[in-house]
Amino acid sequence: MNGSADALAEAYNGALAHEKAGRRDEAAALYRRCLELAPSDPCGAAMRLASMGLGPAPDRAGDAYMATLFDQVADRFDHILTEELGYAVPMQAAEWLKAHRAGPYDRLLDLGCGTGLSGMMLEDICAHATGVDISEQMVEKADERAAYDELYINEAVHFLEEWAKSADPAHAPFDLIVATDVLPYFGPLEALFDGIAANATAKCRLVVSAETLPELASADAGWSVTPHQRFAHSAAYLEAMCARIGFSEIELRQPITVRHEEGAPIPGFLVIAARGQLGR
Repeated sequence: MNGSADALAEAYNGALAHEKAGRRDEAAALYRRCLELAPSDPCGAAMRLASMGLGPAPDRAGDAYMATLFDQVADRFDHILTEELGYAVPMQAAEWLKAHRAGPYDRLLDLGCGTGLSGMMLEDICAHATGVDISEQMVEKADERAAYDELYINEAVHFLEEWAKSADPAHAPFDLIVATDVLPYFGPLEALFDGIAANATAKCRLVVSAETLPELASADAGWSVTPHQRFAHSAAYLEAMCARIGFSEIELRQPITVRHEEGAPIPGFLVIAARGQLGR
């Protein structure tokens, strides 16, 4: 580890220790030092500051932070999610789709595919599946599942923009787009949803999950940073984003427990929306 990396690790570890001990000002000073040492923010210091109420909320979790975070946990990601955090959103989404809107679907796009849980759950109702994730290590794990026909290492919005602009006839739009555990890493959702719209067929279904906070139930703001360094969204904001891109038929808006954090359930929503009035 070189000197700058040593200094970054020392500052970040010190900030975490101060935060855990309740020394917020000392922690904030060191998180700001992390940003000075590494403006790309691989530590997620900006999100830490925002979650403490001691810094502005970024529009999204940074690419360097996301790639670093998920690369580090790829080997044990499934165990962490399903066993430690009680994460079951892909299973819940697949169960509802198979019971109510089983397709078959020609082309699935799984944004933030991780290790491939959604792809594995949906492969029997989709003729072709494409997965994309910012973490190279996650994509390698997804590849081992053999649930996808194509896999890409890319950030979701950037991928959607590139795919929509491509002249390659193989880069066709999708009739099922899934983004489970993606929205918690975005604040404003306009760019993400606009990218989804640009790559959706006229009869596309969209499946998204989101975390929420009690204070968002009646607030004007549609999103906020949570104490766990992720983003929460209101139901009204999610529905507005769907309507913005022509997914005006909300087929399911179900309150769910997205995961558990420190033993406490994290509330959220599972939303399945369709473009227009589709045949059943």
